[in-house]
Amino acid sequence: MRWGASGFTLPRRSILFFLVTFLITVGVVAAQQPSSSSSVEQQTTPAAAIPAAQPLPQARENSTTAPAKTGDANKAPESTQARLGPGDLIEISVYNVPELNSKVRISDAGDVYLPLINYVHIDGLTQEEAQALIEKRFSDGGFVRSPHVSIFVDDALSQGVTLIGEVAKPGIYPDVADRKLYEVVSEAGGFTQAASRKIAILRRNQAEPIRIDLPRNLADDTSGNIDIQPGDTITVPRAPIIYVVGDVGRPSGLLVDNGTLTVLQALALSGGTNHTAKLSAARIIRKGPNGVLTETKIQVKKMLEAKIPDVTLHADDILFVPVSGAKVAAGKTIDIATTAAAAVLVYTVHP
Repeated sequence: MRWGASGFTLPRRSILFFLVTFLITVGVVAAQQPSSSSSVEQQTTPAAAIPAAQPLPQARENSTTAPAKTGDANKAPESTQARLGPGDLIEISVYNVPELNSKVRISDAGDVYLPLINYVHIDGLTQEEAQALIEKRFSDGGFVRSPHVSIFVDDALSQGVTLIGEVAKPGIYPDVADRKLYEVVSEAGGFTQAASRKIAILRRNQAEPIRIDLPRNLADDTSGNIDIQPGDTITVPRAPIIYVVGDVGRPSGLLVDNGTLTVLQALALSGGTNHTAKLSAARIIRKGPNGVLTETKIQVKKMLEAKIPDVTLHADDILFVPVSGAKVAAGKTIDIATTAAAAVLVYTVHP
């Protein structure tokens, strides 16, 4: 009977053991479940921060509305829009009112005269701005109800570049957009022999001109080859020239773009005086402020002997050295000197 009781007891203990083990296992699993859920939540949190996909048009709109890009986009078209200016020939039409259509040239003052509204100042305006201004004038005056004005530019002279002075072909060059200074000068035939390299560029809406010193050989330095803008006026002045004529080795015109020349320097650059030259009777012919030519006697011999100081010459001076023994009628020295100066070759010098 004890054996039977023992045989019954052993299976019950086994059942109890497995039941406790099962309960412990379930408790462990239940305890671990929140940790697993938290882990999953942490993994999915970054995914929740990603914005929902947008339709393509909306995405493009959002991508172009950043403040920095918006400002840049607004400025770019304004800087490249052509503006009306003096000399432009324009056609103005008013929709459904052909009697008010006009073809006019903008005056030097920047005005156009139109029927009913008289003078309208449109210098510096874009075509759209000018159209809006004329529409307002017609509307405010009660001449046209809800007018629609269109402007067409026939001849945009104000957008051209003007070259004046010492170039082969001075004038207005209309099609020079995106060109540089050297290209525009080349289109005008290049500089003349007497051209200075100290040029000035007057730019629209800019009080002071841009001043540039160019090298004699443009290929030597391209730092002055700046961009040219529509409406620029390029002025190429005549370089200072000092003429040495008379009884000298090589009568010439000396082109002095930088620095100055003295009497003795000018004589040396002209081959010196001949042995027949009358050094005591040399003259400087100079144009005064009123345009009148005057002559001043100088003692070249005493300058050579360092008994008197050398004399600095001015632009367009004529240094005349007569032949010894030659008699020149009173008052004829200036005529002889100027006639001789007109026939000499011009040489560039670098003082």
